[in-house]
Amino acid sequence: MKYRYYIVDAFTDQPFGGNPAGVVLLEKGTPFPTEELMQQVAAELRYSETAFVQRLSPTEYTTRYFTPLSEVDLCGHATIATFGVLRQEGLVPEGSLCLNHTRADALTVRVGEKLMMQMAQPQQLALIDQPAEVQRLCRIMTVEEPQMPIAIVSTGLPDIILPVKSLEALKAMQPDMRGLTDFSREKEVVGVHAFVLTQEAGDGSTAHVRNFAPLYGVNEESATGTANAALMHYLHQRGLVSTTATCSFIQGEAMKRPSVVTATRDEEGNIYVGGSCRIVARGDLLL
Repeated sequence: MKYRYYIVDAFTDQPFGGNPAGVVLLEKGTPFPTEELMQQVAAELRYSETAFVQRLSPTEYTTRYFTPLSEVDLCGHATIATFGVLRQEGLVPEGSLCLNHTRADALTVRVGEKLMMQMAQPQQLALIDQPAEVQRLCRIMTVEEPQMPIAIVSTGLPDIILPVKSLEALKAMQPDMRGLTDFSREKEVVGVHAFVLTQEAGDGSTAHVRNFAPLYGVNEESATGTANAALMHYLHQRGLVSTTATCSFIQGEAMKRPSVVTATRDEEGNIYVGGSCRIVARGDLLL
């Protein structure tokens, strides 16, 4: 069997920036490969996520996402990569509003100059506020205890939102990956999304962020749509951004793959994340 695949850098317009994802484009009417095969492909490509997309109609798709270790319900940067491929191949015209069926929900994607995807309904699942747990997490993440709350927030995938005191502290983080794996498993989260507000930095950003998910085989990720949407919800809940704000999150600097993730929130509370993407390779999987 032959499958068309692409390597796409998401949340950037430059090659070798942003967050790379694999995209496997199935011919219309072709069923998904077996889960075993999709998992093997994701492990072979070795990107943090590989998306497999099935075309139902010109504006309706089903997408499944695999890390090198397991399937996940949703992936922001792989969705941006997927719809960038569909736009580039002429399958989705610019200006389209598409429906993307995922294991998290059926979500809309706006295909314009920027690709913007709707996230699952945002919700704060819990606070990490017990002193012993806060101290343990901060030791694992090699940061001081924050003054703002540490929360578990989901917009499709649960992440720990961890405030950091300064940009210097964010850059200096060297998490204990084994400890973080155990902590993530205990809390049933993907990982930790650390941030520092940086409106005063002069680069137009709302925050600089770093994301760590070793439980899923990803020590650090250079751009994360779901986690930045969760951060948007966290900031709105605490009155730090307005109801219909547009935020800009800078990520990936520590990996030398700078990314810019745009997040917006409408009056109904729906959060969209997106940005640009760049296809850097394509070919055939001969399976």
